[in-house]
Amino acid sequence: MIIEHKIVIADVKLVADFQRYILYWKKRFTEQPITDFCSVIRINSTAPFEEQDNYFLLCDVLPEDRVLREELQKQKLKEILDQQQHERNDTSFRGTCMFCTEEFHGNRSVLLNHMAREHAFNIGLPDNIVNCAEFLHTLQKKLDNLQCLYCEKTFRDKNTLKDHMRKKQHRRINPKNRDYDRFYVINYLELGKSWEEVQLEDDRELLDLPEDDWSDWQEYPVCAVCLFCEKQEETIDQLYVHMKDTHGFDLLRIKSELGLNFYQQVKLVNFIRRQVHQCRCYSCHAKFRSKTKLRAHMEEAKHASLLPDRKTWDQLEYYFPTYENDALLCTLSDSESDLTAQERDENVPVISEDTSKLRALKRSSVLNQLLLQECLEN
Repeated sequence: MIIEHKIVIADVKLVADFQRYILYWKKRFTEQPITDFCSVIRINSTAPFEEQDNYFLLCDVLPEDRVLREELQKQKLKEILDQQQHERNDTSFRGTCMFCTEEFHGNRSVLLNHMAREHAFNIGLPDNIVNCAEFLHTLQKKLDNLQCLYCEKTFRDKNTLKDHMRKKQHRRINPKNRDYDRFYVINYLELGKSWEEVQLEDDRELLDLPEDDWSDWQEYPVCAVCLFCEKQEETIDQLYVHMKDTHGFDLLRIKSELGLNFYQQVKLVNFIRRQVHQCRCYSCHAKFRSKTKLRAHMEEAKHASLLPDRKTWDQLEYYFPTYENDALLCTLSDSESDLTAQERDENVPVISEDTSKLRALKRSSVLNQLLLQECLEN
């Protein structure tokens, strides 16, 4: 169009549907002169008249062009959201992990969660991704060509590529590669803005509002993952019910019976995550070849609810999560709202010791027994 017809389209990469855009203006140019829509740019203006060239700039300064671009953006966003909703509800997805030979059937989130948890390869939340099958095919093609997904260097064989991605922590995609933008819903939300621009938007003008109305606030789903399988729920209560009904593991009951505070709950969850990741039953210490066989064993033997001694899992090493961004850890709480009505109503009296006679107190204080017990344990 530039060479043959001397027509320049401004910001062509921001046109949501280029084919529809071209067809619209092709029709309009047959109805009115092109100069009614385009700005005329004259080059070589100092040259003789016969050597001067006129180029025609079509841009969104023209209100009609601006309206067309916005309408195409809205149509594209609607198509993307419809496609995303279809993929969220689709249960016919089939795919193989890019880092192992395990196959997955059902919803795309099962495969994406597996790669994030088992291989530390996270391309984002499933609900933020669209055209997932094409996205995975694009990434798989790069790996088949022995190309690193992050630095995009090419290697001589698969083993060298795997070692490179593992040692350099390159099990992630290159955020500067614009070819991936079309697979993320955020890039379709606002005309002319990429995901980086949306995230960096300045919201300072919102601070000037007198009162914020939060009545229509809706919490974003937690999407926490079960301790024993790939099942994920949008609310933590639903996840607790799933683990109790499916696996016989009642985290709320265990928390209440053992009197676990927040940090002890964190260590317990991380302990169970690690044991399940290693395909080991934490009750009988049996080792299995797959998580499926481990789950079958724990459900049949009812070992999910049989925790080992507290000293086994109440260790400093379990402060660190097994999986990055484990949403279940963010929902744990030791607030009074989690206590039963009976526990809240109990009034436990606290009787102080008589400090008027310090010598007698040193001999008879209950602290002596506690200190002696602690010394023996150490």
